Amino acid sequence: MDFKDYYAALGVSESASPEEIKKAYRKLARKYHPDVSKEDDADAKFKDVGEAYEVLKDPEKRAEYDQLRKYGARGDGSFEPPPGWQSASGFGGGGYTEADAHQFSDFFEEIFGGGRRTGGGFGGFRQNMRSRGEDIHARLALFLEEAYHGCEKQVQFTVHEVDDQGRIVARPKTLKVKIPAGMRDGQHIRLKGQGSPGIGGGGNGDLFIEVELAPHPLFTVEGRDLLLTVPVAPWEAALGASVTVPTVAGKVNLKIPGGSNSGRKLRLKGKGLPGKHPGDQIVVLQVVMPEQHSEEAEALYQQLADAEKHFNPRSKLHV
Repeated sequence: MDFKDYYAALGVSESASPEEIKKAYRKLARKYHPDVSKEDDADAKFKDVGEAYEVLKDPEKRAEYDQLRKYGARGDGSFEPPPGWQSASGFGGGGYTEADAHQFSDFFEEIFGGGRRTGGGFGGFRQNMRSRGEDIHARLALFLEEAYHGCEKQVQFTVHEVDDQGRIVARPKTLKVKIPAGMRDGQHIRLKGQGSPGIGGGGNGDLFIEVELAPHPLFTVEGRDLLLTVPVAPWEAALGASVTVPTVAGKVNLKIPGGSNSGRKLRLKGKGLPGKHPGDQIVVLQVVMPEQHSEEAEALYQQLADAEKHFNPRSKLHV
């Protein structure tokens, strides 16, 4: 008798969690379901997947199978139960019917069937199989202003469903989605039940929308904080000044302390992306020089140089 590798049938490792096993089964059962699959061996693969899941989803059956896999499987791919071995779990609390025996392999019957017993069991597996619809992942590009204030956008995506002829077809779908204020780059919005339809009465999948912020000409986004570089004149940096700076919500006045250097960061608290804990706007000062100076300005700079001749801006370089 040939050995059945149920882990390989589902494409999971021996250490796979119940959640991983369930996820793999759902994916493959949908792929090979005879009502929707056009592959030549879909029916056989569908039975293999169902048989593997029936064993691996049950902790007791899985434990027995793991023992037999270790001690009963042979190198040539055949199988022989260890001497004196008898299944402790059985199947379905009472086995399966004569009519349903064809759903399972001889290997399964040898391990869990105990002969073709009557009673409850796996009858009607194919007819009653339910498969949840696949989740859909879509991306939505937003301008920073849209993410800041919130907006309503149309999202277009494709779902897969079974038509009247039993074929899986792609269908375009459009939804109006309300985007809450303060969405960050990479955040997801989940719309329950808006994914692909299920099979056999199974529930619909979900739609996951990932927000993608478009680059902004002024602001750089870091989490919930917004960074803005603000040019200042040398005398504003030296003497201090009050300047007008933009924020996403509008213009505000910012006080620049005297003696500020390029690269100094000033914080406008709460002016970043809104949320339970709003971000801040970080203003980075950049001292800029006029492209041309008048003779009077050059004379004043010379006076400044003479007055501050002991100042060495390169002292940290030891030059």
